[in-house]
Amino acid sequence: MTDVGALRELESSYTMPTYLRADVEFVRGEGARLWDSDGKEYLDFFAGLSVHNAGHCHPRIVAAISDQAARFNGSSNLYLSEPALRLAERISESSLGGKVFLSNSGAEAAECAIKLARKHAHARGIEAPEVVSLDGGFHGRTLGALAATPKLADESRFGPLPRGFVAVPRNDPDALRSAVGPNTSAVMIEPIQGEAGIFPISDEVLVAARETCDETGALLVLDEVQAGMGRTGSLWAYEQAPIRPDLITAAKALGGGLPVGAVVTSPELGETFEPGDHGTTFGGGPVAASAALATFEVIGVPELLTNVRDRGAQLMKGLAAIEGVAEVRGRGLMVGLTLREGLDAPAVRDHCLDAGLVLNCPGPGMLRLLPPLIVSGAEVDEGLSVIGPAIAGA
Repeated sequence: MTDVGALRELESSYTMPTYLRADVEFVRGEGARLWDSDGKEYLDFFAGLSVHNAGHCHPRIVAAISDQAARFNGSSNLYLSEPALRLAERISESSLGGKVFLSNSGAEAAECAIKLARKHAHARGIEAPEVVSLDGGFHGRTLGALAATPKLADESRFGPLPRGFVAVPRNDPDALRSAVGPNTSAVMIEPIQGEAGIFPISDEVLVAARETCDETGALLVLDEVQAGMGRTGSLWAYEQAPIRPDLITAAKALGGGLPVGAVVTSPELGETFEPGDHGTTFGGGPVAASAALATFEVIGVPELLTNVRDRGAQLMKGLAAIEGVAEVRGRGLMVGLTLREGLDAPAVRDHCLDAGLVLNCPGPGMLRLLPPLIVSGAEVDEGLSVIGPAIAGA
């Protein structure tokens, strides 16, 4: 059994206080299930924040990690590495068809995309390039990514932040059109805003972004860190949209549980960077790249993507029928809900955790559900059977 007090003492003494952690230590996972250090079983409707899309400890991913780790862990990006190059090929051919930079996280991917867009803009004669992003969007916590994340871009705590970032309302195509101009290097959008509480961006906004980028020469960057890798019922979320981006950022589920991030370009942008423009020590390491290749093999199966759409529809219908739910939003198994005014979302989350269901509270009055994509219909019903009473008791 876990001595929670001892772990809390270690946390207090040795870790920076950047997270509010629950009094649970998960020590084992399989499929859509987790077990804590006391042996209690949980149904996971959070998937490590959309990381474990293939489920916990998928045997094909475990085997890929184990095999590669037993043979070779890496020698740096100054030498060729087949797993990394095969992964770049798989990402490119499954999406935009251009070239790929492999990193370790979504924030790193965002930084790479911002740098590439700025270099592209300078080549067009723009001296002070700007990036337009949407209110409610989340692109990471490093300085450039933070500047593109309006809610967290707090000058009083983290300033001076990098200049050249403009935020517009989430679903106002006219405001976006007005913000994009001759100095715009990129428009950066999550096709479905995850950290905000699961808010799909309207087709009208996406079309406005594409059209204004085409008119000005700016690049359209879609941040698919959370929405990609099958989460919405297609491998990439943009496949269900009326537009095609110039760049995609990816991470989270890409590595099957290991830290892998990526930026992929359209073919026209593949030569924007030159040697020395960007780099990474660990990005594309053979163990992580092997895990990502195995993850593609699991998630790219059409039957699995069909399951995502079917189980997502089942989950959203069930949530909408629960008394106290004011709104349900999402696509596939990327689902958010808003509770009726006066209901306590953190209390609902905590009640669910006590009852053996893991989900997330991204903001006041909201819950976020991100089950592994292999979740069954019976498991969706099981989760709903916990959520309903938890909301009723809030």
